[in-house]
Amino acid sequence: MCKNTTFFRICCKNITIGKSIIMNEVNERRKLLNEKIKIIHAQSFYNEEELPNLIAVSKQQKIEKIIQGLESGQRLFGENKVQEAEQRWTSLKQKYKKIELHLIGHLQTNKVKKAMKLFDSIHTLDRESLAYEISKNMNNNPKTKSLFIQVNTGLEEQKSGILPNNLEKFLDLCINQLNLPVIGLMCIPPIDDNPSIHFCYLNKLLKESKLQKLSMGMSSDYEQAIKFGSNYLRIGTDFFGARENYR
Repeated sequence: MCKNTTFFRICCKNITIGKSIIMNEVNERRKLLNEKIKIIHAQSFYNEEELPNLIAVSKQQKIEKIIQGLESGQRLFGENKVQEAEQRWTSLKQKYKKIELHLIGHLQTNKVKKAMKLFDSIHTLDRESLAYEISKNMNNNPKTKSLFIQVNTGLEEQKSGILPNNLEKFLDLCINQLNLPVIGLMCIPPIDDNPSIHFCYLNKLLKESKLQKLSMGMSSDYEQAIKFGSNYLRIGTDFFGARENYR
């Protein structure tokens, strides 16, 4: 009996230590990221502006890792799918306060109403039909207070986004006709291109459009994005580690 009790206590201690190690890893990743962002920002031409916001991309991450992120103090998260976000964040918002959710994935028009009650910001406004649908729901006391227009800077046929040549016309529709709260532009550079070219181009388009915010930069290219004035960095792997099967 004594031996069993001792064994049980050792097991419990090991489990606690294991959780602590995982938690320390999340804390460490977040600290290192924030420190790196500060250093790169300080060395950039935008060092007099506010630090970029770190969006922890929690899509397809296990709930345990998300809780670890919350416990480390992170409150800004990004999700790709409305249904997935609704399932996990409804209960988490009851326990953790001041959570800010950003939708960074493609938004179907039939999911707009639900999305606008869940997300503080939508980064993927990419077509006229979506703009009209969002406009229909702006008077329903939405959670969504800001929008980013996704620009297809690489002119990729398979990728969503407004083509640069159509941006001025689309901005007129969104801002002047529909009165949508568009605050900035977003892009995802082609995989095989130098991302700096696209970040520089999006920065130029932002200035021409007289908007204020840039959403650009992921785990693989956020360092370049900071150098070109990104305000929102969408980082998943470098924050949580590699994705696992979360179901």
